[in-house]
Amino acid sequence: MAVTNLDHLGESAARAIRRRAARLLSRPVVTAFHSLYYGEGLQTWLNTWWLGHRVLKNPLDLWIYQEILHELKPDLIVETGTAEGGSALYLASICDLIGSGRVLTVDIEERAGRPVHERIRYLLGSSTDPEIVKLVADEASTASTVLVILDSDHSARHVSAELDVYAPLVTPGSYMIVEDTNINGHPVSRSFGPGPMEAVEAFLERSSEFSSDCSREKFQFTFNPNGYLKRIGGDQLEKGASGN
Repeated sequence: MAVTNLDHLGESAARAIRRRAARLLSRPVVTAFHSLYYGEGLQTWLNTWWLGHRVLKNPLDLWIYQEILHELKPDLIVETGTAEGGSALYLASICDLIGSGRVLTVDIEERAGRPVHERIRYLLGSSTDPEIVKLVADEASTASTVLVILDSDHSARHVSAELDVYAPLVTPGSYMIVEDTNINGHPVSRSFGPGPMEAVEAFLERSSEFSSDCSREKFQFTFNPNGYLKRIGGDQLEKGASGN
C-alpha cells in the first residue's frame, strides 16, 4: 500500500491510512513471532510465573487484563479452566490492588498446590454442567459488574456451549474473554480442528449483544485474537441460564 502523496487528505485521515499500512506491513512479522513464541512454549508461555505460581498466558494479555480490571472494577470475575490456579491468583492480586472484586474459577480437576487467596473460590465440575452454571449465576446475581474469561475445553462445541450459558451473566459494558482463539491456524496449532475462534465467529453471527473489541489487541500480539468480546448494549439478560 502506497502511503505517499496524502497531502490532499485531512491530517486525521492521512494518519489512519499510515497506521493501516503499518499494520499490514508488520503482519507477517507479528505472525512469525507469534508462531515462534508459541512453539517455544517451554521457554515462554509455559514458563511464566506470578508470585511463584505458573500462569499459562501471554504476558501481553495479562497486561490487558489488568487494564480492563482497573477500568471496570468488576465485583465478580468468572474463570472457566483453572489449571494450576496461577491466573486466578493473578486476577485476585489485581483485585487486591484496585480494592474490589472476587474470582470464581471452575475446573473438572482438582490439583494440589493451587494458591489460597481470600478472593478466590474454586468450583469442581464442568463449566457447562447445569449445577455449576446455577452456582455461578447465583454468585453473579449479587454482582453489579461481571467479567467472564473462558479458558477450559477448547473444542468449538464446548466453547460454543460456554458462550451461550455465560453470555447472559456478563453485565453491559463488561467483557466475555475467549482465550486461545489463536489455535487451529490463527496462526498456531493448525491441525487442532475447530476451536475457540470458530465458536466466537458463530456466536457473533447469532448475538447482537456482543462485539469483538479490537482495541484490546493494541500490542498486536495476543493469544486471544477476536476474543475480547464486549457487551455493547441491552439490559442484562436473565441470570441463571441452564447448561448444555
